[in-house]
Amino acid sequence: MLLIEDEANIAEAMRFILMREGLRVSHVADGAAALDQVRRDPPDLVILDHMLPGLSGLEILAALRADPETGTLPVIMLTARGRDRDLAERAGADRFISKPFSNAEILAEVRAMLGR
Repeated sequence: MLLIEDEANIAEAMRFILMREGLRVSHVADGAAALDQVRRDPPDLVILDHMLPGLSGLEILAALRADPETGTLPVIMLTARGRDRDLAERAGADRFISKPFSNAEILAEVRAMLGR
């Protein structure tokens, strides 16, 4: 799984929660580096923040969906702004979570996306 999140506290908390579930979690904080990481080591799921340096989450999502290699990659979109949900859904996000979120919410969405 790849977590693309630029807020260090959020990223660390999410990694801890997910790794405690036995999941392997890679983390990237920069939008431009995220696409390189996906291509180098394709994940089974992406958790993608909307507001990122380099490229926005929506730009990353559009690039993933446009590439035949990553077009069906499951993506959970995160944002602090609930009004961005429509944009994320139109761009092809599979799931959407607004910040702040609970640990249980993240775990439930990840489990559902991974079929656990």
